[in-house]
Amino acid sequence: MILLIVTVVLVLCSLLPQFWVRYTLYKYSTQLQGMPGTGGELAQHLIERFELTGVTLEQCTEGADHFDPQAKAVRLSPSYFEGKSLTAVAVAAHEVGHAIQYHRHERVSQLRAKYMPLSLKLQKAGTWVLMALPIIVAVGKAPGVFMAALALSVLLQLAGALMYWVVLPEEWDASFNKALPILTEDGYLPKEYHEPVRKILKAAALTYFAAALASLLNIGRWLMILRR
Repeated sequence: MILLIVTVVLVLCSLLPQFWVRYTLYKYSTQLQGMPGTGGELAQHLIERFELTGVTLEQCTEGADHFDPQAKAVRLSPSYFEGKSLTAVAVAAHEVGHAIQYHRHERVSQLRAKYMPLSLKLQKAGTWVLMALPIIVAVGKAPGVFMAALALSVLLQLAGALMYWVVLPEEWDASFNKALPILTEDGYLPKEYHEPVRKILKAAALTYFAAALASLLNIGRWLMILRR
């Protein structure tokens, strides 16, 4: 019963944030004929406006929008690169925001590079402990060993997911200290679009964190298998 309750809680906590992020980005993805340019055109304009020397603009696979500091490339998926929706221009401005952080050598731009690899290692370690549970139980031959190994796995994967919380200031800065002023205060968008853009930029800032929470489903899946 306890395993079932824990599984349900994990599922709800992991799926709801990701659902909200996807819903928000989709809600404002309608093409607007009055939009002066596409997300890609805005991104290129901002790269030139802020004199981000060496930074290039590229298309990537759908849903993989990001700024790559090693390649110095802002990468937008086709729907945002070519789209004239609020989501397209907001995501484009958000990713250029990361490029601005990097170009200015802001300390906040180092968070993702510093903590994301650690997050992945913790999550992988937690998964390996789960996969090794049958062997651990067979060797330990004690109920306490099973519970200790299970608790260790859950803690490792939770720690890995929560590392994305440490990275959140970098995402928040790209959305609300970089992209939002550009789109609203600098007159790129009419006033009636300001509030929707705030919601989109919040979703963009929480994308990685929501995805990290979704990874907790792996814990729930294993708990259900072990419950059998």
